[in-house]
Amino acid sequence: MRDLMGMMAKAKELQQKMQDAQAELERIEVEGASGGGAVRVTLSAKGDLRSVKIEPSLLKPEEAEILEDLLVAAHSDARGKAEAAAQEKMQGLTAGLPIPPGMKLF
Repeated sequence: MRDLMGMMAKAKELQQKMQDAQAELERIEVEGASGGGAVRVTLSAKGDLRSVKIEPSLLKPEEAEILEDLLVAAHSDARGKAEAAAQEKMQGLTAGLPIPPGMKLF
């Protein structure tokens, strides 16, 4: 019975740590860029788009398709960084737990 109570306490502690980590991931921001920095996007580590910055020279009607492609590339760059930041944060919380490889908790 003591082991069960200990496990319950550990589970509650882990749950609180996970909630704290999720809140921290909301505050962490990463930036992705494309076109040599002409297009930049900022995301939270949870993947929420926070801002988009575009070099004024790209704001030409005939350049619209290029700009669209650069936005997608910059978002992809930032999303990869956000996922890495989230994984790094969660890795510390789940150290020592028997979680199968590749299982995501966020």
